[in-house]
Amino acid sequence: MASKKSPEEIAAMRRSGIILAETINRLEEAVRPGVSSAELDAVAARSISDAGAEASFHGYRGFPASICVSPNDVVVHGIPTERRLEEGDIVSLDVGVFYEGWHSDSAWTFPVGEVDAAAHDLLKVTEASLDAAIEQCGPGKHLGDVGHAVDQTATSAGFSVVREYAGHGIGRQLHENLWVPNFGPPGRRELLVAGVTLAVEPMVNLGGPETKTLADGWTVVTADGSPSAHFEHTIAITPDGCEVLTRREAR
Repeated sequence: MASKKSPEEIAAMRRSGIILAETINRLEEAVRPGVSSAELDAVAARSISDAGAEASFHGYRGFPASICVSPNDVVVHGIPTERRLEEGDIVSLDVGVFYEGWHSDSAWTFPVGEVDAAAHDLLKVTEASLDAAIEQCGPGKHLGDVGHAVDQTATSAGFSVVREYAGHGIGRQLHENLWVPNFGPPGRRELLVAGVTLAVEPMVNLGGPETKTLADGWTVVTADGSPSAHFEHTIAITPDGCEVLTRREAR
């Protein structure tokens, strides 16, 4: 079980999450046909630095950039390059912020210009699966309830859920000792209690659930080349439910 945080520690994580949410907002404004993933990385690095924070991912286990930029069939851990996004692409942006000794972690997948109906539905359903998971985050619930909500939301719409990668505990460390899979069974796995903080992150594929890792050792892609979407929030379990610490303001 991940360590429980005090109200003061959760407040510190909230401040980290506010910086992260604003960074995601700035990235959304920058996503357009013709922008490179390296340029998006620079936008995020500047946003985080201007807030007096650090990028959690930069240098983590040797990762060479501030954020993960994962277009189309890249599931997670895409390394920013000079490759430019094109009309009709989708791109997942995974951001971590370290501020005042505390980490936050969030991801969002955006359309690049106009996308086809299948991509639109993939993004809509993956975000809905995150919302369904958050509804299961509260004291007395189990991690199996959270994962089951993701799985049922995605598979009932005809998509598949990545099983090799999952969410995690978070706090003083980017990855704390809690594995948060995106599948059930309900009523099983660790019991959630007030003070636990975790990153919930559905990864949903248009095709099959299988993935493979490229030769760079980081980039994870769908095995069948189908598009993938990734949405993530950092959550604090509270006495009467949960708080989304990386929630973006309505735009």
